[in-house]
Amino acid sequence: IRGSKTFAETESCGIVAGNMASGRTEGKSQGNGCNRRTLAILCRKDGREPHRMTDESAEQGGRAWSHSASTSPGLRIPSPSALLRHAIDTVLPPRCLDCGVVLDREAALCPSCWPRYTFLSAPCCACCGFPFEFDPGPSEPLCGACSARLPAYRRARSVLAYDEAARPLILDFKHGDRTGVAPVLGRWLARAASEMIVEADCAVPVPLHRSRLFERRYNQSALLADALSRASGVRVRLDLLRRRRDTPSQGRFSRSARRRNVKGAFASAPKETIAGLRILLVDDVLTTGATVEECARVLLRAGADHVDVVTIARVVRPRSSVP
Repeated sequence: IRGSKTFAETESCGIVAGNMASGRTEGKSQGNGCNRRTLAILCRKDGREPHRMTDESAEQGGRAWSHSASTSPGLRIPSPSALLRHAIDTVLPPRCLDCGVVLDREAALCPSCWPRYTFLSAPCCACCGFPFEFDPGPSEPLCGACSARLPAYRRARSVLAYDEAARPLILDFKHGDRTGVAPVLGRWLARAASEMIVEADCAVPVPLHRSRLFERRYNQSALLADALSRASGVRVRLDLLRRRRDTPSQGRFSRSARRRNVKGAFASAPKETIAGLRILLVDDVLTTGATVEECARVLLRAGADHVDVVTIARVVRPRSSVP
């Protein structure tokens, strides 16, 4: 499995952004407070009369100071949003998502922790995104499972391998109320799904049943979709897919049992709402693909043009080519 250091090293973009307000000088210079009135500088030297500054010279001096302040890097005035970001970082400094060490800038992982994570990238299966150990060439190869039976979705991509390093982060986010990591995960998703986002009309999170939502208090897939939207601009639709039947956890089920477990568990919005849409389905972990495949089938039956899938993590282990 090949990791992409570029993927993680570039993960340092900030969450807060703003525009610097600009003003226009009318009748007085904002740089040093000079105005059109004659200013007398009351400083005597060698017994002479104080030098008097005329309107024109005062205004020219003010303009010169303002120009110097706006062009000199040392005198650049920070924007309100930058000041707010600095204040927040002072009180709540950015920390590594893994070990919690304080970072000098907003980033996801510290240099010591990031090599432990396996970021997935090419080469991979053109359909499900299963990573290949070797580059098979310029063609679009399929893994054994997809060669035997193509899934209902068109393409699937994941950020991380679901291994010993990523598992605590995902489980804490999913079950431990650690929702503050969602913005970082959203930016990771935006990079992993960049090619699919360009073609997507909307992002749809895998829904929770209302009883499970009441128990957990939030849908982790919906938080991921919202963070992805903020990072990429893709629109989120929560009304296109719903879970009409609560299903047991799939953790200990086999591949075939997982498919039976989720069969008929989802329902779509009316066909006239979905017809022709290019949908990006968002979930947390891709294991056998049973859940996202069932969602994709429901959306395609309702008239969606195609369904792509993006997840934070996926299980990477040798798989049989027989479904």
